[in-house]
Amino acid sequence: MISKRIIPCLDVRNGRVVKGVNFEGIQDVADPVEMARFYNDSGADELVFYDITASFEGRGLFTDILRRTAAEVFIPLTVGGGINEVADFERVLACGADKVSVNSGAIRNPGLIEQAARRYGNQCVVLSMDVKRVGGQFRLFAKGGRVDTGIDALEWAHAGQERGAGELVVNSIDTDGVKNGFDLDMLRAVAARVNIPIIASGGAGSMEHFKALFLGEEKVDAGLAASIFHRREVPIAALKRYLADEGIPMRIIRQREENSNDS
Repeated sequence: MISKRIIPCLDVRNGRVVKGVNFEGIQDVADPVEMARFYNDSGADELVFYDITASFEGRGLFTDILRRTAAEVFIPLTVGGGINEVADFERVLACGADKVSVNSGAIRNPGLIEQAARRYGNQCVVLSMDVKRVGGQFRLFAKGGRVDTGIDALEWAHAGQERGAGELVVNSIDTDGVKNGFDLDMLRAVAARVNIPIIASGGAGSMEHFKALFLGEEKVDAGLAASIFHRREVPIAALKRYLADEGIPMRIIRQREENSNDS
């Protein structure tokens, strides 16, 4: 079986890692370079870096901070924020990213997905979706969760796959930062419409929530979280051992101190 992935997320604003609840009440957490180094050494499978106000402010992503962050990471790095054209993919990849996440830019220009996939390969293109329930429908939001696009999120997920996205990050605005568990109903609905890997985001508050995620929807490939990892409420190494003990395939790397004891 393919191992499930545990992915911390760095939401960056003005050069600092921040976190809120339901995309509101944003608070300063830490320095992104220090956090990247910490997660690289903690057994994370990948790392996601979002410049969360780039699209809303209509500017490019902060490449200086990204370069310094990427220098600390030797695991796959996905980067998003202010990705509006193929040239933005080139700029971010040149800074050290392995994959590029596009959200609002693809909503404005859906052809961007296909253009980037054709140039860099499907595996490089990650379609990020901020989803919220509106009138009984899963609705796609843009501009960092600020703007209701009126687009059906399930149809958008399927269209993204057809245009060439190699992976989806599906973030539930309803559960973001609440720590009551992932939005399994929403994830199942998305999984029924696509065949590409799905990264679930929004709602993790305990190890049990990751267990429920992976056992509740087998087509979800990864769990993404921020605050519980940033505040070290759930250590990644301990989480992966717990999930492995529960029969969920995980990639576990022995910690450096264990290796040093064997040398």
